[in-house]
Amino acid sequence: MFKSVGLMAVPKESRLRNRLMAAILSLLTIIGLAAVPASATTGGVPDGDDHPNVGLILYYKAEGRFRCTATLVSPTVLLTAAHCTAGHKGKTLIDFRSFISNGPTSGYPAATDTTAGYTQAQIEAAGFISGVAHTHPEYSDFTDEDNWNDVGVIVLDAPVADLPLSPIAGLDTLDDYAQPTLAQTLFTAVGYGTEIRKADSGPQKPTAMSYPMLRRVVDMPGQKLTPQILQTNGNINDTRGTGGTCFGDSGGPVLLNGEIVAVTSYGLTSNCRYIGGYQRVDIDVVQDWLAEFGL
Repeated sequence: MFKSVGLMAVPKESRLRNRLMAAILSLLTIIGLAAVPASATTGGVPDGDDHPNVGLILYYKAEGRFRCTATLVSPTVLLTAAHCTAGHKGKTLIDFRSFISNGPTSGYPAATDTTAGYTQAQIEAAGFISGVAHTHPEYSDFTDEDNWNDVGVIVLDAPVADLPLSPIAGLDTLDDYAQPTLAQTLFTAVGYGTEIRKADSGPQKPTAMSYPMLRRVVDMPGQKLTPQILQTNGNINDTRGTGGTCFGDSGGPVLLNGEIVAVTSYGLTSNCRYIGGYQRVDIDVVQDWLAEFGL
């Protein structure tokens, strides 16, 4: 869960990192080997077949098993967030199914050696796609607002030929969306997981529910733009949009006119009804690095 952190007598970089770390850990969402708890888009609707090249990625780190979202941008490369690629152990599992599970059995295999993570052979034997994670070399790990660089890629072990590709927006595309245009612009986010809603029984406070696990889509009005970050208003009650992103959507695409302008990076509240932050991918420091992967 997100939580507020006191800011008195804390250095700026530490304040920023502390303020976001709970958010990032929740966005990553550690996954148990039997159940797969996660949560995602607040509001919005099931995506169905509208974005078939947006997939769930599953991987091991020292702390356990995690999942994020990623988008196929070439036959061999998926675009995601750096905090979804940093520290990977072994290979990454990719699943493009729109619907995963109604209940706590996801069907995903556990790594034979969890300290080493998945192998390509194990992933492919289970019927999924495998790849290798790469993290932007200047990713600041949420310590520097001016050098956020929360972008990563998964390079697939074999090309995918039967899915469409999402184009990455051209350089400085979002610079044309200063206020008041930004607040009048809807951005589309896609991600995996469940929703913030009231439980079927017990306490009725809206809570991050683990299932069903599926791909969802949501529209969000712009709120703020910096040289590194796009922020949107994710309040489900904002009549300009349909909700926002939440835990488990990390790395998923933010689309404008069918192009990826950003990837989901962070959120600021536990009920995901406020501001969402997205790493811009239309900037030099990101596009120069992506060019190394042929993008």
